[in-house]
Amino acid sequence: MAKLMWSGRFQKPLDSSVNDYNSSLPFDSRMYAEDIQGSIAHCHMLNKQGLLSDADALSIEKGLQGIRTDIENKVLTFDSGAEDIHMFIEEELTKRVGDAGKRLHTARSRNDQVALDQRLYAINQAKVIRSLILDLHGTLIERAKENLETYMPGYTHLQRAQPITFAHHLTSYIAMLERDIGRIDDAVRRTCVSPLGSGSVAGTTYPLDRESVAMELGLNGVTRNSMDGVADRDFAIELVSALSILMMHLSRFSEDIILWASQEFGFVELDDAYSTGSSIMPQKKNPDVAELTRGKTGRVFGDLVALLVVMKGLPMTYNKDMQEVQESLYDALDTLQAALPPFTGMVRTMKLHKDRMLEAAKGGFSNATDLADYLVKKGLPFRDAHEVSGKLVRHCIERSQALDDLDLDTLTSFSALFDRDVYDAIRIRSCVENRKVTGGPSPSEVEKELRQMEKFR
Repeated sequence: MAKLMWSGRFQKPLDSSVNDYNSSLPFDSRMYAEDIQGSIAHCHMLNKQGLLSDADALSIEKGLQGIRTDIENKVLTFDSGAEDIHMFIEEELTKRVGDAGKRLHTARSRNDQVALDQRLYAINQAKVIRSLILDLHGTLIERAKENLETYMPGYTHLQRAQPITFAHHLTSYIAMLERDIGRIDDAVRRTCVSPLGSGSVAGTTYPLDRESVAMELGLNGVTRNSMDGVADRDFAIELVSALSILMMHLSRFSEDIILWASQEFGFVELDDAYSTGSSIMPQKKNPDVAELTRGKTGRVFGDLVALLVVMKGLPMTYNKDMQEVQESLYDALDTLQAALPPFTGMVRTMKLHKDRMLEAAKGGFSNATDLADYLVKKGLPFRDAHEVSGKLVRHCIERSQALDDLDLDTLTSFSALFDRDVYDAIRIRSCVENRKVTGGPSPSEVEKELRQMEKFR
């Protein structure tokens, strides 16, 4: 086992089982680029403040860049005996540049170092996820534009309610994605501050320029309290909370797709490239991408709960419990990055059975509200019109008919206000096209909404 850099106060070596239990390198090694980026900025600041000579600063920067290159090219592998990514890089740097490497940690603790690394990593990964969401966002816009007049039933309580279009249904999910991006952007904005210079708890007596480090790293400022700087993991909780809501939206969409792809609905057929089969039943075509997304939603929820439980009872400031934050954060980020590309591909390639969707819209009396509205426009109070329409629905159910099938004599036997123009009023196309209220399903309104959505970035 390599000599631990904090071992001066100790007389006995660390037990090997404790070293394995204590080490975070197996999972925090993914932050090597951010750790090196932060170290180079810290090196520049120490040099500018006269705390590091020009020669040492140059040697350190070249050494760190070489380590990054060697890790990326797989020339340098991570030492399983190292305690964490910070110690691994510092030990490797010292091997390469000698005593200069030992000077890099001046005015810095691993407490503020890991807080910085996690923030930088979260910001970088959130940008990747944001881009993947925009890919799905764009795919939904294109599919919606293709289906402005693809009629289908809208549902409440999973019962056919009122006719809508497939485009209108998709724009509901586009609106959700835009809120998801807004939440991620908000989380990133609050993450974009540098804790470096907070030290372990009480800052430092060295004359640091914390703001210059933040500026070099592309951050918006610095944390204002040294204790909060190292104790705060709100940024991780907030980001995983935003990702949890995103996954909830994807899960709801998955549930729709799973239903639509069933033989009972028959609204869509998933592309072969985004489906799987059965080892025993040759006829099966399973919506595994949607089902996995629905299942992995619980996993991301679990990551959020784990973060909250880890942090809820910790005294100020840093506690080793906080090492557990990393794996939950990484898992949530990894899950979204794995889920979004196949989900987007599934939506992009699925085939619509438009005739089946229209047939379903015509069934289930989804135009019953429009029948009532017709009577209201003729002067009947809505509650009375609602009752007439309900009686006509019961009349049709008893005779296995649709409202459109009823002749005018039958209709007028329930209300003298009916006339021949009722048939146009309760046609599926009319029911949808007449709903021109802002946010409604009429093709003209959805098209207007899509033009706004196309501007979202």
